[in-house]
Amino acid sequence: MNKRILIIDDEEHIRKMMRLTLEAAGHAVAEAQDGYEGLKLYGDGSAWDGVVLDQRMPGMDGLETLKRIKASNPRARIVMATAYASIELAVDAMKLGASDFVRKPMTPETLRNAVAAALTKDTQEPTALEQPRQVERETPSLPIIETITMNGFSILDPDKEERQVPDQRRFTVVSPGGTRHEVMVQIDDEAVGYVERLTRRRLPPESSFWTEEARRLLGDYLWNEGDVPRTRKLTLKEISRNKLLIAERWTE
Repeated sequence: MNKRILIIDDEEHIRKMMRLTLEAAGHAVAEAQDGYEGLKLYGDGSAWDGVVLDQRMPGMDGLETLKRIKASNPRARIVMATAYASIELAVDAMKLGASDFVRKPMTPETLRNAVAAALTKDTQEPTALEQPRQVERETPSLPIIETITMNGFSILDPDKEERQVPDQRRFTVVSPGGTRHEVMVQIDDEAVGYVERLTRRRLPPESSFWTEEARRLLGDYLWNEGDVPRTRKLTLKEISRNKLLIAERWTE
């Protein structure tokens, strides 16, 4: 069934590429050149089935536009698109209700898959796995959400009931077509030792800190490569210096 999609992006050639891609998939598409025009066209959302929204735009950026669209229509299905992504930005977008997060420049297949996946999501009553969750702590930490969606791929948390090897994290990655892949992230002793040397405290491999870093590594891979690792395995060897303050105060 054809759907009505609104594209909000300040770059005309990008809008044209996305419009042609989505029209080729059978959708009816309209364009807006910035957040203000996008909000005006979107209205109460009753005329639209989905939105493709650029993050970096002059005036009102994508996150603010996302917030206002969700305020007018909490059921809105929104795919964020940006060339300047980070896991932190993806987490912020998911908290505000984005359905997916795709990298620019994207292939036509990536865009079609992300929009198709967003259109199938039930936004009325999100499940525990679909609804982002932030755990509040007394000390700074990485934001924790149960599902991150990147380029049409969803990362599900490790099963808490399943016994995990202390220095490994097994995630389920769901492809845009619905195929499930088990991906293992190995926590390398080098990374654990690096954090211990610079913070003068030891966070053992079973700490939740390493779960968040493993998820971040997998999310970065899906973002950059647009596919799951062929070997279904990644190794976490490095921690950025800006995570050391978090590691110093991590309480779990």
